[in-house]
Amino acid sequence: MPLTILTDEEVRLLLLTLTKEDVLELQQSLADSLHYYSTSTEEDHNGCCSSMQPLRTALKRSDGQTTLFMPASSNEGLGIKVVTLAEPDAKKKQSVDVGSLKSFDSMSLSTQSSTDTNTQVPPASIDSTQSTTPKGTLTLLDSHGNPRGFINAEELTAFRTALASTMMFKKRTNVHDVVVFGAGKQAYWHIRLALLLRGPEIHHLNIINRSFESAHKLIEKLYKPHAEPPQWPRINIPTPETTTLARPKIQIMTPSHNEYERLLKATVRGSSVIFCTTPSLAPLFPASYLTNPEGRKKGRYVAAIGSYKPHMLELHPDILKQNVAPAHHHHHHKHAATGGAIIVDSVEACLKEAGEIIQAGLSGREVVEIGELVMLKRDAERRRQDATNSSSEELDRAGVELGEAKKVKGREKKEETADKGLMEWLQKGNVIYKSVGLGLMDVVVGSDIVKLADERGIGTRIENF
Repeated sequence: MPLTILTDEEVRLLLLTLTKEDVLELQQSLADSLHYYSTSTEEDHNGCCSSMQPLRTALKRSDGQTTLFMPASSNEGLGIKVVTLAEPDAKKKQSVDVGSLKSFDSMSLSTQSSTDTNTQVPPASIDSTQSTTPKGTLTLLDSHGNPRGFINAEELTAFRTALASTMMFKKRTNVHDVVVFGAGKQAYWHIRLALLLRGPEIHHLNIINRSFESAHKLIEKLYKPHAEPPQWPRINIPTPETTTLARPKIQIMTPSHNEYERLLKATVRGSSVIFCTTPSLAPLFPASYLTNPEGRKKGRYVAAIGSYKPHMLELHPDILKQNVAPAHHHHHHKHAATGGAIIVDSVEACLKEAGEIIQAGLSGREVVEIGELVMLKRDAERRRQDATNSSSEELDRAGVELGEAKKVKGREKKEETADKGLMEWLQKGNVIYKSVGLGLMDVVVGSDIVKLADERGIGTRIENF
């Protein structure tokens, strides 16, 4: 059995070669594993079962950094990821970029710019001088304990997180207006996968970040991934000849704009999808933007994956509380369905680590694992075959399909009605997905990446290690 070693750059180069079909296959493989994680028992002898996943160990060092040891089991073997993360420090001075609101209108940069001395400082998060990207390695073993892979975990961590976040995104009816908070690797892969999966349907992409330069570099890397990022303020405009990704109207917003608060409210209200990818210590926007009658009119998919400790949060707890509140039919305002639950990667992990879940005071009855909502590949293919002659089923030709969820409120009533209501909520309603990460996700996606690397001749192979 050979050992395959992949550097961070090799992982990145491999991921950049992925087509939409490749992404769908990787996403389905991860969905199968998460389904087994949520539904299997010890009697099933399934390697992905939650009882087979050891708890992660956190080691906080004197320099303020935290190192996580994340062992995991899958159906193909074992693995452990060891990563170090910077500790958010609210006391450090928050830097605010001197840029403002700029727009890549049809991928050309607007010349408008304005600044204001009364700038609204964004929520505290990791200081701009610190890295917000987990750094470490993923070690993979086969089912017999033989070394199979040794991978730099930096790019892989961001990719596997986005792969899970975009499972629900893939099924949304409306993805016209996408908002992304942050401009790091997590933001990059959420945007890239969103464009690969639903690119032609995305009309507006709004990136909200403290630094305009960082957001600009993200766009450069997105459309010219193999080129050296130019030094600001030089702009390289992508053209149809230089990129295969869809090119929606892109706008970058920073807090130094003199109308930031108004623009932030309008942008969040107008969104159909929000990806929160920052290690924030405070809500990224006021709860009222989404909780008052005007904010509730539109259904949105919101994924919050940036915060990973109980004192950290990107979404105001009131947003989550409203999403799990029982539906009342005597209200005077029309609003999108809320579903009665928050979707998470792991109930156990999120109840212990997710600031949004903890500070909203949610219990295990108000969260449902994404593994309970996705169908196994074999079941999805069977349903597609059964639905061939039926126009009522909205099924893709490939990729993750949605299934049943036992914990979502209202399912104890008529099963057919509950199924229809569940699908309508997941596709059109207000859906919140919260993730703190699972070692299982790294082991499953890492194993698939190692296979692709061997097939495509990427990385270093050591025979008979």
